[in-house]
Amino acid sequence: MENPGHFSAEINTMEGFAYLAGVIDLFSRRVIGWSLQSRQTSEVVLQALHMAVWRRKPQNTVLVHSDQGSQFTSMDWASFLRHHNLVHSMSRRGNCHDNAVAESFFNLLKRERIRRRTYRTRDEARQDVFDYIEMFYNPTRKHVRNGMLSPVEFERRNQI
Repeated sequence: MENPGHFSAEINTMEGFAYLAGVIDLFSRRVIGWSLQSRQTSEVVLQALHMAVWRRKPQNTVLVHSDQGSQFTSMDWASFLRHHNLVHSMSRRGNCHDNAVAESFFNLLKRERIRRRTYRTRDEARQDVFDYIEMFYNPTRKHVRNGMLSPVEFERRNQI
C-alpha cells in the first residue's frame, strides 16, 4: 500500500445525506477502501481504512494522509493507526492542494456520477458508488498520470 490519501463526500438521498469516506493509493490512484454511512463520524473513515488495510495487508509502515476533520483526530482513529503500523499525515488547515489526489477523485465522482442526483435510499446510493468505484473507476477509468492506464492496469504493470 503506497501512501494513501483519504477523501469524503456527501451524497443526497431521500432518507437524508449519505457520507462516503474512502482511501486512495497515491501511486496508482486506485480506491483501496471506502465506506458509506448515514453519519459522518470516525466510524465511516475507520471502515474505509480497515478495508484498505485488509485489501493491501501492508508489511511496512505506511503514511496515511487526511484533512483536519474531527473524524481524523479521534482517539479511535489514532488507536487504529497505531495498531496497524500506520503513520498519520494531515493537510494544512484550509489547503485542499495538500490532498489533491483525493480531491481529484471526489470531483470526478461528483461530475461523472452523483452531481445533481438524489437517490431514493442510502442503499441505492451505496450500490451506485460501488458500481462507480469497483466496476468503472478502478478497472476502467484511464488517468493521464498513469500513462493513460486505469488504476488496476497501472498496478498490474507495476506489480503492486
